[in-house]
Amino acid sequence: MAKQKLYAGTKLRELRRKVDLTQREFSERLEVSLPYLNQMENNNRPVSASVIIALADVFGFDVTELVTGDNARLVSDMREVAADPIFGDDAPHLADLRMTANNAPGLARAFLQLHRAYRETHERLASLDEALGRADSRLQSSPWEEVRDFFHYCDNYIDAVDRAAERFAGKAIGTMQSHVTAELQAHGITLRRGAEAALRSYDPATKTLTLSAHLPEPTATFQMLIQLALLTQNDLLDATLDFARFHSPAARDIAKLGLANYYAGAALMPYVPLLESAHLFRHDLEQLAGKFGASVEQVAHRLSTLQRTGNKGVPFFFVRVDQAGTITKRHSATSLQFARFGGACPLWNVHRAFETPGQFLRQMAETPDGKRYFCLARDVTKTGGAWGAPVRRYAIGLGCEMRHARSLVYADGLNTGANAHFEPIGISCRICERRNCHQRSVPPLERNLKVDPDLRGVLPYQVS
Repeated sequence: MAKQKLYAGTKLRELRRKVDLTQREFSERLEVSLPYLNQMENNNRPVSASVIIALADVFGFDVTELVTGDNARLVSDMREVAADPIFGDDAPHLADLRMTANNAPGLARAFLQLHRAYRETHERLASLDEALGRADSRLQSSPWEEVRDFFHYCDNYIDAVDRAAERFAGKAIGTMQSHVTAELQAHGITLRRGAEAALRSYDPATKTLTLSAHLPEPTATFQMLIQLALLTQNDLLDATLDFARFHSPAARDIAKLGLANYYAGAALMPYVPLLESAHLFRHDLEQLAGKFGASVEQVAHRLSTLQRTGNKGVPFFFVRVDQAGTITKRHSATSLQFARFGGACPLWNVHRAFETPGQFLRQMAETPDGKRYFCLARDVTKTGGAWGAPVRRYAIGLGCEMRHARSLVYADGLNTGANAHFEPIGISCRICERRNCHQRSVPPLERNLKVDPDLRGVLPYQVS
C-alpha cells in the first residue's frame, strides 16, 4: 500500500508564529532551505521525515497534531454546506474544499459562518408570520450553534480547565462526593435535597444549594461540582470565554455553563487517573463508572475528551441522539464527523439501542471513504423520579477507528478480518455517496438522478 504524503502547511505556520520566528529563522532551526520551507507552508510539498523529527527534537512539538485538528472537521462541514441546493451546479468540488481547509482554514470557517447566517435568515423568513409582533424577532446568530462549534473545534479539550479540575480532585480524601460537599461547606454554602422540579437551584442570598431528591448519586455529585466551578473558578472560566470571543451574551452564558460542566466531568474523572484506569479496564464503561462514581454516559463523554498534548488517550467519537434521531451531543476526535444539520445515518447502531434497553450493541462499520470503525451503542433512560413524571430516553454512541479496537474489551471475539462483517454507514443521506442504500431517505445532492417509470427498485430513482 502506498504511503500517504503529509501536507501540514497550516500547522507549520501556526507553530512558527507561536515561537515568534521568521521563515528564515524557522528554516535554519529545521535545517532546511528557505524555499523548501515556503513550499511546505503553502502545501506545495509534503512535510519531510527530517522536518518531523526536527519539530519534535528542537521545538518539542507533538507531531501527532500534524495529522489531526480542524481539517477533517472543516472538510466535512463545508461539504455538507456545499450540498445545499442554493449552490446548484456551482457547488465546489471536494478537492477544492480540501484545499481550502488545508491552505485557508480561516476562510473555511468564514464560509461556514456565512452559510449559518443564511440558514438562520431563511428560517426566520419562513416563520415571519409567527415572528411579527415579537419584541425579540431581530436577526442574530444561534448562540447554541456558536457554542457547539467552539467546543467542536477545540477538540472538546480545554487544557486550563481540565488541569484546574485535576488539581482539585488531587486534594480529595475519600469520595468525590464527600470532598465537594466539604468544599461547598467551607465556602459557607448550605446543601439540601428537596422535591423541587429543578435538578439544581442555588440561592446567592442565603447561599443555599438545593438538589432534587430524585437525582442519582453520580448526577447529584456532578451538579455539586458544576455549582462549585461557577463559584470558585469564575476568573478561569471568564478568561477562557474572553479568548473565544463569542458574538452574543447568550452564547457566552451558554458556554460558561458548558465550561462548568466540563470542569465537573474533569474533577469527577481526573485526566491521568482516568487514562490509566481506561487502559487497565480496557475501556469497560461500567467498571470505570463504578470506580469514579459516575454514570455510563458521563464516562463515555469524558473518554472522548482525553486529547491532552503528549498524553492522549484513544481518539473516540461520542454522540447522543434522542428518539427522533436528533443529535443532542456530538464530538469526534476521529476522522468521522457528524452531520451538522439533520439526523445521523439510520444504519448506525446507535438508533437500534432503543430496541434493546440496558444492553450494549457492537458494530463494525465502514464509511464511504473506506475507513473502518468500531461502534458501541446503548440506551440511556433518565426518569423523573415520580409517578407521572416525564421520562427522557436517549441513546449514546462511542467509537474509534478499528486500529484502536483491540484496546476495548467490547471488541473481543469479533472477526475484524472479514469484510462482510462491516456494515456500510454514512454521515447523512444528502451527502452520502452510496448509490444503493436501502435506507436512503433523500437523494444525494451531488449526484444526478435517473427516474424510470417502468422500473421500481428499493428506491424510486437511480443514482448515477
